[in-house]
Amino acid sequence: MSTPAVVATDITRTYQLDGISVQALRGVSLTVEPGDYLAVVGTSGSGKSTLMHLLGGLDRPTSGTLLIGGRDVGTLSPNELAELRNTTIGFVFQSFHLLARTTAQDNVGLPLVYRGAGRRERRERAAAMLDRVGLGHRIGHRPNQLSGGEQQRVAIARALVTGPSLLLADEPTGNLDSATGESILALLESLNAEGVAVVLVTHDRDVAMRAKKQIRMKDGLISEISGRA
Repeated sequence: MSTPAVVATDITRTYQLDGISVQALRGVSLTVEPGDYLAVVGTSGSGKSTLMHLLGGLDRPTSGTLLIGGRDVGTLSPNELAELRNTTIGFVFQSFHLLARTTAQDNVGLPLVYRGAGRRERRERAAAMLDRVGLGHRIGHRPNQLSGGEQQRVAIARALVTGPSLLLADEPTGNLDSATGESILALLESLNAEGVAVVLVTHDRDVAMRAKKQIRMKDGLISEISGRA
C-alpha cells in the first residue's frame, strides 16, 4: 500500500503579529493520497495559503501532527526538512519565479544543484523534463524570450525534475489568459493521470471544479469537502 503524500492531523498555526496571536489554522485534518487532485479554495484570510505552506514543508504547525512522505516534520532539523522538500514536493507559483538571465534548461535543472547532481546529469534531466511539458525546442531560451504560458511550463518542469510525489500549485493560471490557462490545466491533469498528486490553490471556481475534490477553507478550518472520489 502506497504511503500518502501528506497526512495532516488536527494541525494549527498561530502567528505573533505585533504582540497579538493570530490563528491562521485552527485544527485541520487532511490526507493527500497518491493520485489525488485537490483544489483549495476560500476567501483571503481563510487559511488556504497557510495550509499550502504547511503541506509543502515551508512551515511547521504550531500543534498537531504533519507527515510528509511518511516523516513527521516536527522531528526534522531544518536541513532534513529542506532535503525532504527537495525529494518529495514540487512547487509551482503564479509568478513563475524563474531566473531571468538563465536558460530554460538551467532553470529547470536548478533543484538538482541542491542534490549535488553534476552539470551533465542536470542538463540531461532538465532537457528530458522540458520535452515532457512540450518545450524541448525552447531549452536554450531565457524567460524574456518565452510567453507566459511557456514560462509556466518551464516552472512546472522545474517542479517535476526531482521526481516529486506531490505537486503544489499556487494560482498556476492566475497570470495567464484563458486559452493558455486551459493548456496549463490540461498539463496538470495529464501529470495527475500519471500518478503525481496535485494540490492547487485558486480563486477561480471553474479551475477548482476541474479538480477531483474541492477543499473549502473558512476561518482557519476546512468548512466543506466536495467532489468525486
